[in-house]
Amino acid sequence: MELTSIKDPAFLKQLSTEEMTLLASEIRRFLIEKLSKTGGHLAPNLGVVELTLVLHKLFDSPKDKLIWDVGHQSYVHKILTGRAGQFDQLRQTGGLSGFPKRSESEHDVWETGHSSTSLSAAMGMAIARDLKGEEGDIVAIIGDGALTGGMALEALNHIGHEQRDIIIILNDNKMSIAPNVGALHNMLGRLRTAGKYQRVKEDIEYLMKKIPAFGGRIAATAERLKDAFKYLLISGIFFEELGIKYLGPVDGHNIDDLTMAIANAKKLKRPVVVHVLTQKGKGYHPAEADQVGTWHGPGPYKIESGAFIKPVNAPPAYSKVVGDTLTKLAEKDERIVVITPAMVVGSKLDGFQKAFPDRLFDVGIAEQHAATLAAGLATQDMKPVLSIYSTFLQRAYDQVIHDICRMNLNVVLTIDRAGLVGGDGETHHGVFDISFLRAVPNIVIMMGKDENELQHMVYTALRYNDGPIAVRLPRGNGLGVAMDETLKEIPIGKWEVLREGSDVALLSFGPMLKTVKEASDQLKKEGISARIINARFIKPMDESMLLDLAERQIPILTVEEGALTGGFGSGVLEFYHGQGLTDFPIDCMGLPDRFIEQGSVSELLSEVHLTAADIAIRAKALIHKQHVQQRAFRA
Repeated sequence: MELTSIKDPAFLKQLSTEEMTLLASEIRRFLIEKLSKTGGHLAPNLGVVELTLVLHKLFDSPKDKLIWDVGHQSYVHKILTGRAGQFDQLRQTGGLSGFPKRSESEHDVWETGHSSTSLSAAMGMAIARDLKGEEGDIVAIIGDGALTGGMALEALNHIGHEQRDIIIILNDNKMSIAPNVGALHNMLGRLRTAGKYQRVKEDIEYLMKKIPAFGGRIAATAERLKDAFKYLLISGIFFEELGIKYLGPVDGHNIDDLTMAIANAKKLKRPVVVHVLTQKGKGYHPAEADQVGTWHGPGPYKIESGAFIKPVNAPPAYSKVVGDTLTKLAEKDERIVVITPAMVVGSKLDGFQKAFPDRLFDVGIAEQHAATLAAGLATQDMKPVLSIYSTFLQRAYDQVIHDICRMNLNVVLTIDRAGLVGGDGETHHGVFDISFLRAVPNIVIMMGKDENELQHMVYTALRYNDGPIAVRLPRGNGLGVAMDETLKEIPIGKWEVLREGSDVALLSFGPMLKTVKEASDQLKKEGISARIINARFIKPMDESMLLDLAERQIPILTVEEGALTGGFGSGVLEFYHGQGLTDFPIDCMGLPDRFIEQGSVSELLSEVHLTAADIAIRAKALIHKQHVQQRAFRA
């Protein structure tokens, strides 16, 4: 079958098991070929091919709601709903999103990117269906990794209480991005090996039906007998104790078994979990053999060898610089511990984990717990480092305020993926953390201009003993600068002048400084002298330098790869307004007040007018504005 000819999943209802199996093979070949060029979430999608086919065969999307948790595994769904022809532009600017997108298709009923949201969304849709008197099944597909998120457990509690008709497909591949951890993971492990329970339970129910009904005593005894066998054969029926029927485990690559289990779930008309066992990366040996999450979301690769296509002799990734620096410092300070919410691989903490396995705590997809765990450690004179993506830190905002900053605890936050991240798009761009952290008392926020300054900032953060401190770092590789062998402290709140100039001052930090330097070079060709300031401390700002600029009456342009609203530039404006210094031009450049979709970082920066040319234009406009004001003043 030509996959690009698929317009609607309804055709699946006419296919035999053999035809579905052939289609599954075609889809796997298609994904392996297309993603070898674009990159994307390969392994999760290879693992859910049969499951997605069966779901679309048994349900009538979009009348029946298929809700994909996280969305890493939605590519097969996109193919079956008419989007195969767009995969050449997957995760590209203006192309197909790597996650469910309501604007793309009526079949995408819920947008995701962060985990553990599907069950709450399903409950909301089920309540709306029932209140409106409508028909239709509500199906949430959630992974065993996402189930470790507290939000998912809160939803299970409510679903079990309400007893509404919801089907939960538990896609259990033993991994989220990396191998899962925790007691819930261990519980599912016991369920994986307990298939005999379902068979024995069915046999018991069959035999009991043969017993004549002699009254309530025998019925009660029968129920106790069923319960006894249940607890004998499975240690702790977690879902059933919550009031949610458990079916499984089911082989997630056996179309007949899947069809039977999910069809049975449809008949129950109550909350039910279908426990489906799948293999992440199925059908592509390098992805099947991956035990650490390398093939979860790879970039381009060579199909035959599985070798990734990467730049030769590239500088180290910023996250690796942080991981290596933490490992070096932990050798001399036993109080240093690292906490990560399921991102050991993503944040390149595997070296630290190998060196200090008892001092790295992977808490699963539990950002709120991770933040408060760090706070608890800090109260006992430990040196906790919470390593977390900017976009995931959003989920722990209350804990940062209430449990860390309010008590002014010595917690270090290394905020990974700060700024635009590229193909993962709007759910993963780390562009709000400055705005939401800058308003919180006690916290220090900083970002290095390159990988060398970053390692010094990590050292500075761990030597800082006056409260919480955050070190922002971008996605990707460093600039290739020389790395100092000896680490040094950077004075808190002190900026540095990278290039002298008197016509305009360009204030920026992090990777944007490279672009600012390019803008300065362009201005120099026009005879304009631009002062470049590395505003590496976003909070507290270098007030003495700001006052000096005001005294010199140098126009100021702030540039940041973050939300303009409430960002660094806003802080500069607030400072000058508070000082009554408003008589010289100030302008701010940053991201507009809208969500930025997927695309390469360079393309996105061009889209939002944060290129060197854009900066030069705005700088010249500032200088012109100052000249106009000065002439008006003299007149």
